Amino acid sequence: MEYYKCDSGILYCDNCLNIMKTLSDNIIDLTVTSPPYDNLRDYNGYSFDFENIAKELLRITKAGGIVVWVVGDATIKGSETGTSFKQALYFKEIGFNLHDTMIWKKATIPQNNNRYEPEFEYMFILSKGSPKTFNPIKIKKLYNDKRKDKCVGRRKDGSEIRGSVGSSLYKTKTNIWGIVTGGGLATKDKIAYKHPAIFPDRLASDHILSWSNKGDLIFDPFSGSGTTLKMAYHNDRRFIGIEISEEYCEIAKARIENEMSQLKIDI
Repeated sequence: MEYYKCDSGILYCDNCLNIMKTLSDNIIDLTVTSPPYDNLRDYNGYSFDFENIAKELLRITKAGGIVVWVVGDATIKGSETGTSFKQALYFKEIGFNLHDTMIWKKATIPQNNNRYEPEFEYMFILSKGSPKTFNPIKIKKLYNDKRKDKCVGRRKDGSEIRGSVGSSLYKTKTNIWGIVTGGGLATKDKIAYKHPAIFPDRLASDHILSWSNKGDLIFDPFSGSGTTLKMAYHNDRRFIGIEISEEYCEIAKARIENEMSQLKIDI
């Protein structure tokens, strides 16, 4: 078993199921990952056993812990596969709550076909019971509504709930996150682009900040170029990562070490 270890975590270069089975029950605070779905990319020829990995995620996640599962669908013979929904329903079947269905809105890829251009992936927020941590990311309001008698919701019968919206200059982000990735904006780490489908630094970081606290243990069973691990370190969390490809393990290791060096320079 090959691995890379630093003061904040460890990256295993192995099949994720092999390593997950060695982990103790109820130890992971947050998983942020994107599996290789529907053969949309050739991840050095590797595949994965979804159902057994889902069961292992449930076992190793703490009560109140979160799994952020970023996934999309391929279009095959004129129909989207629906893999994303099938996986979300399976997670529910084995015991996770589907706490939220979020959208990552990204750049379009011209298809030149008979459908609108795809520009998003699903981010399923799966919780083991009620989430123990939520640190909502705030954004500045376009305008400050100080009305004290505004419709702030509706009852089951459709009648309005009236109330004050407050005077804060900020509000919680919605569950659709627009993150631009083209033109080298996903990360400043040039080495990361040797991986065919890198995770944007900001996407991983915002989920880590939202669903965990400093010192928590972050997990990524499909570490790829190491974005989740890098941003866990950047945000003062511990991490466990697994990546089956030796080539991608080297990319992830280089990115983590670069982040460690950069933070020491900044201090």
